[in-house]
Amino acid sequence: MGEVAPVAAGPGAGEKGLKAGALGLASSVAIGVASTAPAYSLAATLGLIVTRVGPQAPVITMLAFIPMLLIAYAYRELNAGDADCGTTFTWATRAFGPRIGWMGGWGIIVADVIVMANLAEIAGVYTYRLFGYESLAESRLWTTVAGVLWIAVMTAVSYVGIEISAALQRGLLTVEVVVLIVFAVTAMAKVYMDPPATAIPVSASWFNPLNVPSAEALTAGLLAAVFIYWGWDTAVTVNEETADSTHIPGRAAVLSTVLLLVIYVAVATSAQAFAGVGTEGIGLANQENADDVLSDLGTAVFGDQGVGVFLTGLLILMVVTSAAASTQTTILPLARTVFSMAAHKAVPARFARVHRKYLTPTWSTVGMGLVSIAFYVLLTLISHDVLADSIESVGLAIAFYYGLTGFACVWYYRRVLTRSTKDFVCKGLLPGLGGLTMLSVFCYAGFHVYADPRYGATSIDLPLIGPTGGVAVVGLGALLIGVVLMLFVTREHTAALKLQRSLLPRKLEPQTAVEAASRYVPADSRSGVGGDWFDLVPLSSTRVALVVGNVRGHGLHAAAAMGLLRTSVRVLARMDLPPDELLSHLDDVARQTSSEWARELGRNGRPGGRGGPDGDSARSDGDAGPDVAAVTCLYVVYDPVSGRCTMARAGGWPPAVVEADTGAVSFPDLPSGPPLGLGGQTFQNLEIQLPPGSLIALFTDGLTHAVGHDPDVALGRLAETLAQHRRPLEQLCDLTLARLLPGPVDDDVAVLLVRTRVLDERRVAQWELASDPAMVSVARAAVTGQLEAWGLEELSFVTELIVSELVTNAIRYTDGPVQVRLIRDENLVCEVSDTGHTSPHLRHAATDEEGGRGLFLIAQMAYRWGTRYTASGKTIWTEQVVAPAEGP
Repeated sequence: MGEVAPVAAGPGAGEKGLKAGALGLASSVAIGVASTAPAYSLAATLGLIVTRVGPQAPVITMLAFIPMLLIAYAYRELNAGDADCGTTFTWATRAFGPRIGWMGGWGIIVADVIVMANLAEIAGVYTYRLFGYESLAESRLWTTVAGVLWIAVMTAVSYVGIEISAALQRGLLTVEVVVLIVFAVTAMAKVYMDPPATAIPVSASWFNPLNVPSAEALTAGLLAAVFIYWGWDTAVTVNEETADSTHIPGRAAVLSTVLLLVIYVAVATSAQAFAGVGTEGIGLANQENADDVLSDLGTAVFGDQGVGVFLTGLLILMVVTSAAASTQTTILPLARTVFSMAAHKAVPARFARVHRKYLTPTWSTVGMGLVSIAFYVLLTLISHDVLADSIESVGLAIAFYYGLTGFACVWYYRRVLTRSTKDFVCKGLLPGLGGLTMLSVFCYAGFHVYADPRYGATSIDLPLIGPTGGVAVVGLGALLIGVVLMLFVTREHTAALKLQRSLLPRKLEPQTAVEAASRYVPADSRSGVGGDWFDLVPLSSTRVALVVGNVRGHGLHAAAAMGLLRTSVRVLARMDLPPDELLSHLDDVARQTSSEWARELGRNGRPGGRGGPDGDSARSDGDAGPDVAAVTCLYVVYDPVSGRCTMARAGGWPPAVVEADTGAVSFPDLPSGPPLGLGGQTFQNLEIQLPPGSLIALFTDGLTHAVGHDPDVALGRLAETLAQHRRPLEQLCDLTLARLLPGPVDDDVAVLLVRTRVLDERRVAQWELASDPAMVSVARAAVTGQLEAWGLEELSFVTELIVSELVTNAIRYTDGPVQVRLIRDENLVCEVSDTGHTSPHLRHAATDEEGGRGLFLIAQMAYRWGTRYTASGKTIWTEQVVAPAEGP
């Protein structure tokens, strides 16, 4: 294990470290078809289908193709949007959330593990029959030993490289298909040239589903037929190792199902015409041959002399190699599903390790091989007929996760279904019909047909339920185990999401300066709930601070770090710091927090980086915790009196600004500082003038990740959307998310839209005074007169006292002019500005001190007060509560 690389670098498609571009279309189709094991599937399933539906077996194979094709379209469309090797797990997580997604992944695991038992059993049996050891083929012990060895060997092949696996599959599949074609042609020729006693001519009734005896028989036959098609999705599971990963896997899936239809209908029809549906001899309904119809048919079709002996042996060899090949291609999706789940933190991270040399999953490949061996041995001990029970129980798991994939496709693309007829049909109608078909088959079979204790070879007496069919117990029981595990493994995501939402603003309070609307979209993957936040902070003198930020990382720690930093921003904002200074202080907070958490979590060294806008970095060691040394933040202050907007940023994107008159969208050339938490960094302010009605859009980088992972395309689409700036902000928020996030997202997203206002000049009064003590009385008189004009005479006494104290101090301790300003808003704001840079401090004056009481009195009489620094000095401001006007 010394060659094992660290955990996958990231959970996104193409980020996990698998060998990209190793497969082409031919290899993908070969893997998709080989995964179904055509020869083995027909040998193990054709008898079961005939037993259930009689001579209508050919039409059942055709009917089973329809939902397979519909689901193949779902796979194609979903893969085009997100080529992740987790397939159903990833897509269902994005569509419905981590719990449903986890169950989708569990459905794949259950189906693959159960079918491995079936594959191993038939590979073991046919291995002995190939060499003439019939007694060993009948021994439960020795077939189990051979089956375990086959699983071990194919696990090893999967471990050493996808290209070796693909080459092996292409060779085996070519020979397999040729032999099956020779078998079908020979059998059909003998039916009409030298018919055996069992032969029956091909009839149109074979292709009429209305001739099936009952709905129960139709359901059982369909579910068994679903099994013979199952496996083509492996072509999509290896998408991250395929050239043109967003298109070739989907095409390979559709082509695989069509090729399988041709093979299965041809072989099923010719075999039924040759052997008949009798219950004796080579009849396909003979229970003694139901789990292996090709062994006896091979001798009957090819004969027992000369070339016939060779072709019969070759047919048996094909069943062996088909089962073995399918064992290997079943390990591929099983290992990659678990691998993707580990990369997304849905299972332990060790399963996300990749081999340095072979670039294949290591722990997930070996681990799932061992789990398959354990289940095979267990099923051998409890089941009377491993083949029959495993085939039919795996059908439930297949129907479950195929159906879930169909529904996930519809919901994933729900916002674009009306974009075109093609989108509606391929992304909505076909996958939706496939999902409904699979759901119907799953429910009817699992709770009615298979639950009957008389069905199948095994019956189990369950507490509180009573005797139940073993097929239903194995199939549904395995899925129910997943429900219990799901509740356990998704608990952190649920807690993180609740914490995240509780720490974000529940409602943006109305502000004089701006009209605002916001959205927070959590990531749909389990690891995605993280540290994005937005905020709107009221400042002094009717100004407002706009904030968006992002703590790199996911889970509870990221949400907690976000809450800490958001609180720090609000505290620093109350100090009226300019944006660059605020980010410098926040950088110190992030750095200190990072150091403290690093000690607590036992980290060593600085986290690795991830490419992002302006050099943003992120952890690459697989830890889902926060990276408080890689925090991005955009801080904007808007003044509605002057219309000036001042901003600074630490990483991330600058805001989008929309002109009120023309609707032109621009991204200000705002210098980017480094991410917060690195320490000792500087940031730069940018000041722009905004006319009333301008639109400002602040957003985290998650908004640019969903549109083809191309930030330029995303920013262009954002500009097109914001150009419709006259829409209501709530509507514009929804439109922005619909355009830029048409489907589920990898990273959480925070968006804050504001439309600026300018305060009416009649609500602002300003005077400039010379530095002369005589100006104090002038200031008092001017303020009193303005308050009378505003109808605020009741505030005159307190306001005169405040102005008198502040102007006196300004003239006494500074040189230069003094400015007095009143702002009539919901509260009355009084400001006194001077050229000094020393802030007064509130203190308790001793009884024998002459000074120190004026500021104390102001603090007692004003609702709140504070100091902010400007380029030319400082401003001391106070707010007084204005009583609401009395009604008539």
